[in-house]
Amino acid sequence: MAKKTIRTIPQDRTPIPVQEPADRVANFAEVALGYLEEQALNECERCLLCPEPACVKGCPVGIDIPGFIERMLAGDFREAYATLSDDNLLPAICGRVCPQEDQCEGVCPVGDTLEPVAIGRIERWLGDMAIAEGWTAQPYLEPNGFRVGIIGSGPAGMAAAADLAKAGCEVTVYEALHSPGGVLRYGIPEFRLPNEVIDAELANITKLGVKIECNTLVGRLFTIEQMVEEMGFDAVFIGTGAGSPKFMGIPGESLNGVLSANELLTRCNLMGAGDFPNNDTPLHLGKQVAIIGAGNTAMDAMRVALRLGADKVHCVYRRTEAESPARLEEIHHAQEEGIEFHWLTTPVEILDDGAGNVRAMRCLRMELGEPDDSGRRRPIAIDGSEYEFEADMVVYAIGTNPNPIIGQTSKLKLNQWGYVETDDDLATSMAGVYAGGDIVTGAATVILAMGAGRKAARGIKAYLGIRDSNVAYLPAGEDRGDSLFGIDAGERNFTRVRLA
Repeated sequence: MAKKTIRTIPQDRTPIPVQEPADRVANFAEVALGYLEEQALNECERCLLCPEPACVKGCPVGIDIPGFIERMLAGDFREAYATLSDDNLLPAICGRVCPQEDQCEGVCPVGDTLEPVAIGRIERWLGDMAIAEGWTAQPYLEPNGFRVGIIGSGPAGMAAAADLAKAGCEVTVYEALHSPGGVLRYGIPEFRLPNEVIDAELANITKLGVKIECNTLVGRLFTIEQMVEEMGFDAVFIGTGAGSPKFMGIPGESLNGVLSANELLTRCNLMGAGDFPNNDTPLHLGKQVAIIGAGNTAMDAMRVALRLGADKVHCVYRRTEAESPARLEEIHHAQEEGIEFHWLTTPVEILDDGAGNVRAMRCLRMELGEPDDSGRRRPIAIDGSEYEFEADMVVYAIGTNPNPIIGQTSKLKLNQWGYVETDDDLATSMAGVYAGGDIVTGAATVILAMGAGRKAARGIKAYLGIRDSNVAYLPAGEDRGDSLFGIDAGERNFTRVRLA
């Protein structure tokens, strides 16, 4: 294959087909329809197949991106999927919801001159083909006798479960809700991530022997200490996420019609509130809905409210669009669908209609001052700018707090914000207990949670003395001084030697 250059590759990023805005606001079918094979291969041609690929380092789980793209270009899609799934058993999920623009695509050298390679869209196409063809990446597994318990079936927990199962551990995942997937299931609407995709890719993990037990709330039915001391688990991983919502603490938050985006999305995505009374979960959706916040969760909540029949949906955010933490694609789709954005606006009170319901918000207009600790310019209220903002439902999407149950029911050391404290290997203060994802870092992305799950799995394998096949030797120059005939004692491998 001739060496590629910026001049020889297709110059334009391959667009992805989408539903028209007027059509999609009336349904929950996927907005982005995905590439056809010809489009996926055209985008693959834009990859320079860099010998030292920055995209691999930019991926939190270290996918061999040039490797699977090169195999796709050769027409060997099955082998391409095998390469991809070596590091990620959820490619159809990650291809849809990961912020590639800030990770692998953000460091793509093609992006220095042109638009970067659409790695996420290619990954999605290959993951979807694997689901359609029934491909699995199931290696030969040699049981090692160790039992590992995983708390939470979200992206961190399932990534850890997959790696530990591949290492030969007997893995049981405990999920508090009635369906597995964690935030993938309850937090992301089907027009971004269909449930059938979640089901298909989680099935690949259960084919490794991973058991998932739903309706099991660890900390209430049994504790982490009981898992280790009484239930026979040799190690435990905590991936419970950060699902407890934040509020602003302003007057009126106890009124009917005030709720969190987590509640709104869980009621709709997991409990079928949009189909009440055919499902038992009511929603009482307002006609004028104000969503406070401008992250990905806020975008999801706004677009769900619109599809469920709200007359007007408003985004209220105290900074500008430039500071919004949401993906650019999500903001663009929301704008196309008719969401009204009110930048540089913050509520200071939620107003009562006299019967305990939301009537409006009292808001202030803001301006941006000097940068704060986040690096973004700090919003400052403008004197005399107070006004009423009409709304009959207010939804908070301003972040989350850690799930408190684990901390309340165990002796784990927590930090000042209530997140689980870990060392660099994600080990907690309890021997054999590891944690990762949002319960450690606070709310982040799916792929970062998966990266944490894989890192914790490496720590658990080291704790259990399981040889990590991805680490062939000690770091260069490191000598513990306990080798025999050149074989390091830490390898835990033995051979018979015949002496002359």
